[in-house]
Amino acid sequence: MRLALGNYNSDSISNTWITGKFERMLGALRAVFGRKEQPAGGLGPEMLLPDVPLYIVGDVHGCAELLQEAFALIDSHQKEHGLPDSEIIFLGDYVDRGPQSADVLKTLYHRQQADPDRMVCLMGNHEKMLLEFVDDPVDRGSRWLLNGGDETLVSYGVDRLNSKSDTEDMMDAGEAMEAAMPSGLMAWLRALPLTYRSGNIVCTHAGMDPHLTPEDQSVKALLWGHREFMSRAREDGLWVAHGHTIVPEAHCNSSRIAVDTGAYRTGTLTVAAIAKGSCTFLQTG
Repeated sequence: MRLALGNYNSDSISNTWITGKFERMLGALRAVFGRKEQPAGGLGPEMLLPDVPLYIVGDVHGCAELLQEAFALIDSHQKEHGLPDSEIIFLGDYVDRGPQSADVLKTLYHRQQADPDRMVCLMGNHEKMLLEFVDDPVDRGSRWLLNGGDETLVSYGVDRLNSKSDTEDMMDAGEAMEAAMPSGLMAWLRALPLTYRSGNIVCTHAGMDPHLTPEDQSVKALLWGHREFMSRAREDGLWVAHGHTIVPEAHCNSSRIAVDTGAYRTGTLTVAAIAKGSCTFLQTG
């Protein structure tokens, strides 16, 4: 490409000024014709590259019937599209708020134990609060109860409490809750992972600090979110599939795949069906 520099008079214009202008013009041309590909954060689902097809399920929150509908949707989609080797990822928050937390945990536990290579259950902040209640009901119980933990207690046949219940009632409920859980379930809950990665997709409950690698995230960010997660796209080509934050519509853009559509209050449990270069949302109701 020919660069038209103009007719400069060296007696009146310094060589330094000419050189600077020339370099600025070259920089502008490089920006147009030598631009690197934009990171995945600014593009759409065409940049999704999972190792295998994924089904990523949003927050169930004690809605056992919706969970069964979600499994039926996944089974139907797998058969229709010929995806027997796909994986199913649950993003946490299986308990609280909805009325059937005990049934939800029982279903997920047995299904995951039966097919551990194809089904992954992550921990959400509500599972974390449940465990804290069992371990220290007096000091940690109030926060859980304020966030729907009373519904989980009732689902296990334990008397309903509230955040102002006395010390003795809190301790009795914590012991009764642990005793009511089937053998192996409490240990399974404690061992739930915080993240799962497939290709350039990282699954976690609440999101991540967009400035840090998945390995450098804090537990707080993974379970409760980060202040910049919803406003700043990642710039490393990774996509984060998350629940925790209820959205009016599930979406896949700006390096985020949001699938929490508030099942316990909307009746819509969302599943993101992800393959290379595509994301389809399956929904109950």
